[in-house]
Amino acid sequence: MGQSHPAFRLFSVTDVRQARRDLGARLRDLRTAAHLRGYQFAEQAGWSASKVSRIESGAHSLTEADLQLWCRLADAELAYPDLRATLRNVNAAWMEWRRIVGTGHARHQGEIGTLETRTGLIRSYDPQVVHGLLQTPNYARAILAAATDFLGISQDLDTAVAARLDRQSVLRRGRHRFCFLVGESALHATVGSDDVMREQLAHLLEVMKLPSVVVAIVPLAAEFFYRTTEFAIYDQSTVLIETVTAESTITQPREIELYERTFARLAGQAVNGHEARVLIRSALESRSS
Repeated sequence: MGQSHPAFRLFSVTDVRQARRDLGARLRDLRTAAHLRGYQFAEQAGWSASKVSRIESGAHSLTEADLQLWCRLADAELAYPDLRATLRNVNAAWMEWRRIVGTGHARHQGEIGTLETRTGLIRSYDPQVVHGLLQTPNYARAILAAATDFLGISQDLDTAVAARLDRQSVLRRGRHRFCFLVGESALHATVGSDDVMREQLAHLLEVMKLPSVVVAIVPLAAEFFYRTTEFAIYDQSTVLIETVTAESTITQPREIELYERTFARLAGQAVNGHEARVLIRSALESRSS
């Protein structure tokens, strides 16, 4: 789940500072639009002038109370919800992937499962692998084992696999809806072994029969429109993105809207129903032969 558009920013170690600078620049624009000099703004806020300067340069972290006061003094209270979402992204959304798995794959799977349970509509795009909610036990084990080996961490795979499979009960209970976009390359990439892949592809055909689930395949020949990575949209409130080094949580409305546009574009390129089954069966037959 590289990037060039700021709304698609993934908060890594190297660009958290830049994100703070971007937020500070927006706050500086609000202050100047209110015709307040830095020292005047500081006096009204009861702050030192250096605090205002450091906030605007991105060198000083903000609390939500600070931000709310800033918007009030700048007569920009309508901008507060969007700025608050940005602040939360900068301060809290980004987490190092090693720290996530350092507390255990099982725990992290449980956290995602809680989010899935309280979500009515889940939309996901996975260009290289099958989504966790659609994985067989052997496929899940191979995925988690590969991550454990690559990241050089020690995990209880049995517990982690069980936790991932526990999440899948959400497919068959409650009033949830799912739309999974899977890149065609995921049908052909070897995860584990040919036996594992045959089992996974057959399972994918079975899961497609569930009334709450739509599985669509984005063909290899789909037209390029923007560089993307895997992501999942939970209702219209949260986007989770996984990269090599981090997992990013997006909550800012205007960024979520861009991921929704991306998902819609990918869905427009994807095939489902009979055409999707043809692609899956073709990949399955190639493993059998």
